[in-house]
Amino acid sequence: MRSEEVTKMQTGLFKEIIAMAASTIRTQKIRSGLTILGIVIGITSIVGMTSLIRGFDESLRDRIRDIGPDTVFVSQFSGVSFMSGADLNELLQRPTLTPNDARAIERQAPSVAAVNLMLGGNGSPATPRTRIHYNGERTKRIPISGSTENFPDVFRVDLAYGRFYTEGEVNHRRRVVVLGQNPYLALFPNVDPIGKTVRIGNQPYTVIGVLEARPNAGGLNSDADDVAIIPHTAYQKQFGVRVLRSQRGQFTSVMIAAVPHEGVPREEAIQDITDVMRIRHGLRLDEPNDFDIVTQDAAMRLWDQVSSATYLALVAISSIALLVGGIGVMAIMTISVKERTREIGTRKALGARRREILWQFLLEAVFLTGIGGLLGIMFGSGIGFGIHFATGFPISMPWWSFALGIGFSSAVGIIFGIMPAIRASALDPIEALRYE
Repeated sequence: MRSEEVTKMQTGLFKEIIAMAASTIRTQKIRSGLTILGIVIGITSIVGMTSLIRGFDESLRDRIRDIGPDTVFVSQFSGVSFMSGADLNELLQRPTLTPNDARAIERQAPSVAAVNLMLGGNGSPATPRTRIHYNGERTKRIPISGSTENFPDVFRVDLAYGRFYTEGEVNHRRRVVVLGQNPYLALFPNVDPIGKTVRIGNQPYTVIGVLEARPNAGGLNSDADDVAIIPHTAYQKQFGVRVLRSQRGQFTSVMIAAVPHEGVPREEAIQDITDVMRIRHGLRLDEPNDFDIVTQDAAMRLWDQVSSATYLALVAISSIALLVGGIGVMAIMTISVKERTREIGTRKALGARRREILWQFLLEAVFLTGIGGLLGIMFGSGIGFGIHFATGFPISMPWWSFALGIGFSSAVGIIFGIMPAIRASALDPIEALRYE
């Protein structure tokens, strides 16, 4: 027999097997649907959670890169301390940072070119959130931040309109405000905002600038463009330096950022800042720092650890769901083999070979899980896009997440369908025909 004829026969046989498998699935709708459900849940979690985690991961990395490799942050404590195993109770016992710490670094650290004091706006619960009003319009509650005039230089942000406030405006506690993109669009969709007077809380502020849109680090109600920045002196007058106290200790929303002079190594600036802070806190030589110093690469290493743990959790959750789905596939296929024993015997008596029976049942399992995989991809993508449009949470849909969904679902079908398929193919035709 020629090879072309053999190939044609094999193709026809394969099509027949596929048709029989599809027919069996159609006739057992409820059973097939229950089998598919477990796979759908597993693949939905893979695709949906991957889109959210990757979106958050990419946007946060962009934010970390934007701060610049030379920027040095000083905080009461940070994620770096947590990841190093420090006890939360001990961290809360650390002295809180104050505006005077920022002034001391600016005056006493010779390698530092610019220092920015940030009050609020760093994700702390101590950050005030309020609405901004203008001519009957108002924003949602957004974080209000106070800073020095060095904010654009230290954080490398650009303005879409207007200007940033000056040192003189900071020193004289001028009520001027630079809006983020979201409050600007909410209050001035078709109006030039520069020079307009808005109300923050019960105080009037003159709009002097609007920030360029910034990457969203993700999270519900945590858009980077949901912000209003005012001089820290005006901030302190209106809101004060908020201190959150508990039985364990206290912390504030104060954050200090500094950049070294051009050409000065970052390590030199870190050493100068450390020396200033240790003197201010009265630490002995043998005592550890009671503050954290964080840099871009340290923040990136910290996030690498967090994201790795997050992906491992995703794999664990998805694996459990797929395992449950796979067990369901094996159980259903085992029942199917038992119910169709006489059918298998008849097919074998008519000349069907063992491998044909094997392929039929294996393809049924793969069909079931493949359908579940496709539905899971659709649902997972829908969940990701739904959350994105509803909350602004960033998402990312890499092609490999779809390939991973199809690959996992097919693998589950093969792994958990192979044993029932082998059992079906191994049935003795005479015994199968006698089966009642």
